[in-house]
Amino acid sequence: MRVCILADNQYITSEGIRSVLKKQGIDIFLRARTIKELQEKLRDSPTAIVVLDYTLFDFASMQQMLIVKAAAVESSWLLFSNELGEVFLRHVVLSDPTLSVVMKTDPKEELDAAVERLILDAPFLSESVEHILDGDTPPADDEPVKLTASEKLILHEIAKGKTTKEIAYEKNLSFHTVNSHRKNIFRKLGVNSLHEAIRYAIRAGIFDIAEYYI
Repeated sequence: MRVCILADNQYITSEGIRSVLKKQGIDIFLRARTIKELQEKLRDSPTAIVVLDYTLFDFASMQQMLIVKAAAVESSWLLFSNELGEVFLRHVVLSDPTLSVVMKTDPKEELDAAVERLILDAPFLSESVEHILDGDTPPADDEPVKLTASEKLILHEIAKGKTTKEIAYEKNLSFHTVNSHRKNIFRKLGVNSLHEAIRYAIRAGIFDIAEYYI
């Protein structure tokens, strides 16, 4: 019988996923709150179905997530998040076509269909994800990205070349808090590199080009 590993740190979301999966005959659930826990549970259950909210989990980058998944070749993964940028989606789907992706804002039927495919070890992309990949979403400039004051501050420090540890120390924040802000910034901007984030910061007036030295 297939095991499901819930790598989603939102309790209510996890319970909703349980309900959907139980209707598909899956009733063994494991929780993974960190990368280490996820890797340990994958070693014990190599054929597990992994339901992951990338934006809430503690992966430092997309590459780190892909490395963990690549090490568990028999597992099936569903990315189930609120927001995933176009650049991120294109990169991740191209890097690993076996990944399934459904947005938390999608209809329940999309999640049902994804689970059915996962049980068969077949990938699934929801209709909204397909639209994003097809370029059917409005251009970013038409809908300005909304960053919080804290995210703008962190982006400014990142653009100055400071590491996550340096920012955490100087701003009296935890490493996890700064890292979470960094991931949220990249997700909201739909970028996957520091240079792309800096370009946005300059265009948005968050960062002065005179402060940036290459």
